[in-house]
Amino acid sequence: MTYPEAIARLRGLQMFGAKPGLERIQQMAEALGNPHRRLRFIHVAGTNGKGSTCAMLESIYRQTGLRTGLFTSPHLVAFSERIQVNRKPISETDVARITKRLSPLLDDFPQDGHPTFFEVVTAMALVYFAEQNCDLVIWETGLGGRLDATNIVTPLASIITNIHFDHEKWLGNTLAQIAFEKAGIIKPGVPAITGTDLPEPLDVIIRVARQKGAPLRIVAPEEARKGLAAEAPLPLLGAHQRRNAATAIAAVEVLQDVLPVSDAQLREGLARVSWPGRLQRIQKPDGRSFILDGAHNPAGIQALCDALQELYPGRHPALVVGILRDKDYSHMCQMLAPLAGRMALVNVHSERTAAAVELREACLQAHPKAEITCHPTLSEALASIEDEPLVVITGSLYLVGEALELLGYTNHLPADERSLNEWGGVPRS
Repeated sequence: MTYPEAIARLRGLQMFGAKPGLERIQQMAEALGNPHRRLRFIHVAGTNGKGSTCAMLESIYRQTGLRTGLFTSPHLVAFSERIQVNRKPISETDVARITKRLSPLLDDFPQDGHPTFFEVVTAMALVYFAEQNCDLVIWETGLGGRLDATNIVTPLASIITNIHFDHEKWLGNTLAQIAFEKAGIIKPGVPAITGTDLPEPLDVIIRVARQKGAPLRIVAPEEARKGLAAEAPLPLLGAHQRRNAATAIAAVEVLQDVLPVSDAQLREGLARVSWPGRLQRIQKPDGRSFILDGAHNPAGIQALCDALQELYPGRHPALVVGILRDKDYSHMCQMLAPLAGRMALVNVHSERTAAAVELREACLQAHPKAEITCHPTLSEALASIEDEPLVVITGSLYLVGEALELLGYTNHLPADERSLNEWGGVPRS
């Protein structure tokens, strides 16, 4: 099997959508020899910040000499971003080889009980990390937690970064319901860490941890404003990343007896962390600045707005905004519009995109005099603001991935692997 054939095979799995439940991943893992039982994990869930927190933990533990696996989603440009060892993405050869190994197994499933794309990629990651003899895997949930394919593992610790509104059709319409789904990664007797501070979801997490007999470490907001979380030379911008750092530091402290980390290693790990597409600053040779941020829900947009006002006080950048229609795009647009000097609204390259003209109506409600243009593609939107000195691109990780390609900040050859992020969900009943 060649790499293009493997990608085509994976793309064919998108028709199975997103289906909650652990039965299919358990069956695949069993057939593969249960590779997860030979690995150690830190399992990370949360509405926002879980990818950044994973990146911090991976960087910290790699500084100690551990061979680290990192599993995250979605990818920005290349499929291989999802599965990394010591921050080196899985090779095309290994993707093809493992996909070939999985194919006969997939053929044994009935059509109505077939594993989804995400479940198959989860199985692929387990096989690869076991083959690579990873000492520790930083393991990010896909959607929710309780019924997410990643929840097949029993980790060293479970982390819930925070709880906000997102994916309500699948996780529930209240913060308590969403918290219950994410708290599903908490295992009996396994320590849990959370940066959640909103009372309603925090109460749920406390209750679940108590029921499971899991020691719970609650990271208070003020912990981000003191000590190493506040002082470390963190490359990731924004106060919200300091909160993520506080959560990562708390996890390291909780696991110190199992996974020792020195103060120097902890500091160096934070100083070396890299996580593209999150308040990523790009300086072009002509002096223009671009900020790429994958904020895709109101809480993420609020963090972006706070960061922009801190980094660029008094300035009104040009905003390029594209949002998926299953997000609260009206609220997000109303938050962004007052900050903009001008706005170029764009259709995201996704079947789930909200139309740029729909975004325009929401923006005008908050900023009736805003200078707004609508564009069918990101390339056209960027061309319309080519004279702007400061440009912010936000609203969707899919959009940010496309921007990285168009701006020339990826080594991956164009192969439309971003479309592998598409999935059709089965709403929560």
